[in-house]
Amino acid sequence: MKALLITRDGDLQAELAAQGAARVPPLSLGACRSSIQDALDRPLPDQPALVIIDASELDDNDAAHLERLAKHYPGASLMLLTRAHHQELLIRAMRAGVREVLQLPLVHRALHEAIDRVAAAAGVTNMRDGKILAFIACKGGSGATFLSTNFGYALAALADKKVLLIDLHGQFGDATLYVSDQKAAMTLSDVCRHIARLDAAFLESSLVHVSPGFGILAAADDPSQAVELKPEHMDAILRVARQHYDYIVLDVGRQIDAISLRALDNADVIYPILQLGLPDIRDGRRLLDIFRSLGYPIEHTRLIVNRYEKGGKLRLQDLQSALGAEVVHTIPNDYIAVTDSVNQGVPVLRLSRAAPVSRSLADLVELVTARRVVENKGLFDRLFGRADADQ
Repeated sequence: MKALLITRDGDLQAELAAQGAARVPPLSLGACRSSIQDALDRPLPDQPALVIIDASELDDNDAAHLERLAKHYPGASLMLLTRAHHQELLIRAMRAGVREVLQLPLVHRALHEAIDRVAAAAGVTNMRDGKILAFIACKGGSGATFLSTNFGYALAALADKKVLLIDLHGQFGDATLYVSDQKAAMTLSDVCRHIARLDAAFLESSLVHVSPGFGILAAADDPSQAVELKPEHMDAILRVARQHYDYIVLDVGRQIDAISLRALDNADVIYPILQLGLPDIRDGRRLLDIFRSLGYPIEHTRLIVNRYEKGGKLRLQDLQSALGAEVVHTIPNDYIAVTDSVNQGVPVLRLSRAAPVSRSLADLVELVTARRVVENKGLFDRLFGRADADQ
């Protein structure tokens, strides 16, 4: 999609060019003009889909020319950027056909949402609307990385979804080792370093591909590279990911920092992972208190209990009462199958399809997708029989 930008601000031009390049498909600034009069004097040979007007320095003459500009580009949507909402200017803008008005300095999320509306109106978008699912450990050793990686694989294999997992561990991220023996050629830090190049093809090429429908964006293997990650980078990556993947699974780890907070802000559902023990319950309560202080809706926080065994002194009801949140799923304590999977770096579903943990992951896929993926043993075997045949 091509845009015409009208501004005298070089920094704003560079900012919009970078944000436009990060979109999929990209928003290209076909030209930049210093004023509306300049845009009328030097029209573009091709009609832009979007005209972005910096109203910070508009004078009366420029405001009067808005309608002429709209008539010159009848197929374009008009977007006004302003530092102060002047009533007369807004009235003139509305009469000229302006439908998007954004405040300066730019809020990037608002900018992209406005561009999404323009693209939808122009009929140039045919994107997925991926869901972001964040897995976060309440306590070290809860098994969040095992669950997030193996759930991502199960989601792709059983529900036929295109799935991306992003390893957000600030240090020593090793999500790929749980399901693959491949070494990551690119990491999250590399993607952030080249954020201006970000598009669907670049993101896809940066992944470790575990299966045709499941890829992992690895964490940086050098903790010193974490300084290159910025919250706005996470916004850009997740925006592209939403457009091209059915599900984005975040392995958040335990750290709460600027990057993980931005990721959690974007999540549709957060799955705190804990075991049924007092230390986990204590840390889980602290984590949920943080989420409440951040304004996250409690209905978007869904507990998963890992290594669950019936008959213990602590019951699920006790956990739910202590934390004030619902346990939506339990993963059985299937030590042998999980250990074999982790030690071999092979998804447990591929390694041991009849294992209790494999069945439980299939149930979780069904719960998340609201789709019956395992109706009976025959269907389960056919699904994995086909997967085994492809090895």
